[in-house]
Amino acid sequence: MKKVLLLALLIIVGAGGYWYYRMVVMASPQYSLAQAANAVRTHDVTTFERYVDVDRVARNLVDQVSDESSALEGLNVNGAIIQSALRLLKPQLAQSATQEVRRYIESGSAEEVAAAGQNIGGMNVSVMGLAGRVIGPNPQFKGIKYVNQQDAQTLVGLEITQPQYDTTLVLELKMLDQGDYWRVTEIANMGTLIKHTARLEKQRILKTR
Repeated sequence: MKKVLLLALLIIVGAGGYWYYRMVVMASPQYSLAQAANAVRTHDVTTFERYVDVDRVARNLVDQVSDESSALEGLNVNGAIIQSALRLLKPQLAQSATQEVRRYIESGSAEEVAAAGQNIGGMNVSVMGLAGRVIGPNPQFKGIKYVNQQDAQTLVGLEITQPQYDTTLVLELKMLDQGDYWRVTEIANMGTLIKHTARLEKQRILKTR
């Protein structure tokens, strides 16, 4: 009888552990981000788009770049060309950014992404390339800085190094609850990061003079 009770207890504990894993761990924003990151490593576009709303992220990214296009001059980007592109071809640039993300996941090649931009006035305009200019070369992921969850929405801060400035930045992702997983819908602070990095670049240039 004791053995039966012990076996039943083990089954209950095991079932509870599985329930916790399914409902708490697998349904957490962190788990969804880990799945998206793994999809990038394995070049799995379908899985990546389950956890990241690429179209929505791209549209929002274009909007934020548009709002802060004047600050791009500080990053050695032709702001006038970008402003013209955004004014005339905003939907096309958002679509191009979506294609760039998918091409990068499929190939893992930053060169292919750079070649996928819109040609504006003889200049190749890559929205993801602009985002990469903000984050900088050779960034390293340090960890999750914070997770601010409120009902069906979560803001997750990813701390990333900026080696060229010997500092770090926090990339803030907005995620929405999809029931049994979370999905990234925005890079919420790209506009702020554009201005932040432009200031750092200006300071770097002044120090080298």
